[in-house]
Amino acid sequence: MVEDDLQLGPLMAEILADEYTVTLAQDGPAGLEAGRRGDFAVVLLDRRLPGMDGVEVVRQLRDAGVRTPVLMLTALGAVPDRVDGLDAGADDYLTKPFDFAELAARIRALRRVHGQGEEKLFIGDWEFRPSSRLINSPYEGRKVLTETEANLLVLLARHPDETLSRERILREVFPAGERVGTVDTYVHYVRRKTEHDIITTVRGHGYRLGVL
Repeated sequence: MVEDDLQLGPLMAEILADEYTVTLAQDGPAGLEAGRRGDFAVVLLDRRLPGMDGVEVVRQLRDAGVRTPVLMLTALGAVPDRVDGLDAGADDYLTKPFDFAELAARIRALRRVHGQGEEKLFIGDWEFRPSSRLINSPYEGRKVLTETEANLLVLLARHPDETLSRERILREVFPAGERVGTVDTYVHYVRRKTEHDIITTVRGHGYRLGVL
């Protein structure tokens, strides 16, 4: 949930906590980072947010390949405002003030339509499902990644426009004490199960997502 209202956000989180695990972000950049890094069933996204407008948050999530269903919440109920959010990639729109029973029903509907909220990341022609570690090949059907291989690919997919150093990948994916060469080994493992160009080597700098 991305909601900057210091009363409404915690209240909504408390009500929804009876059925869901809720992560609350209170500005646009924090919501974008959580959406790119987390494996969520649904994103509840306010339209007016400090730091970055909700429409821009959902647009950047979609550009990064995040397909988690997004329900946009806003006091801006005019048709052009709803169209802006939907065109940017939101899946549904609920105008404030709203009834919590309707909010819960909208969440359930999004989960039904989107396969219980299983996130899908699209890397070129490959479809990657982080929660199940399945990656669907456009040529040979599906492959299953190990947990470490999946975590490596998720990290790169969350930062599609960045080159990540081997040291950063080691710090964020692997347990303490592993050598930096372990990163190269697991990049090889992922490439062997998919294709070489799915991860690009940037000599002297590290690795980045390939086949964009």
